Amino acid sequence: MIIRPARSDEIPALERLIAASARQLSIGFYSPQETETAIKHVFGVDSELVGDGTYLVVELDGRIAGCGGWSRRATLFGSDRFADRQMGFVDPAKAPAKIRAFFIAPEFARRGIGAALLDACEAAALAAGFTQAELMATLPGVPFYAAHGYRAEGEVVQHYDGIALRFVPMRKSLFEQAGKEAAPETEVQT
Repeated sequence: MIIRPARSDEIPALERLIAASARQLSIGFYSPQETETAIKHVFGVDSELVGDGTYLVVELDGRIAGCGGWSRRATLFGSDRFADRQMGFVDPAKAPAKIRAFFIAPEFARRGIGAALLDACEAAALAAGFTQAELMATLPGVPFYAAHGYRAEGEVVQHYDGIALRFVPMRKSLFEQAGKEAAPETEVQT
């Protein structure tokens, strides 16, 4: 397993992976109409994170198996298409790092890719001076993040094209990440 920064030339492939992940792994959490609306308006790559070098891909068996990142930016979630983006950077002494846009290719689901990616993002955010992390979880992501120490802080409902989409804001202290080590089979490239 190799974890490395995403490249801008990979964005079209990552967009396809994100759509496939949402369509397959959201079954039972979002209706097909909700999933398609989320892909159209919210899910996708934030090219600013790719430019920052904080959006990562996981390669396994020579293929991109997943993607996700962390950010110093104020935007909590949403792709380049997301209309409610916030501009600017946050101060690590005053605000949490943002954990962003985690999607796993369906054929690689439940193989530890998300956990390895999350560990890499949390370690990088901690090294950048952040002591907290926050994210906006999709409904299928809530159990994963909860298993990794994130606490839900209510639920948010956003409306797009007349469709209500539910998300769950979550937060975690990164101090518990400080004691973790990367799994020996995981190679992290920065």
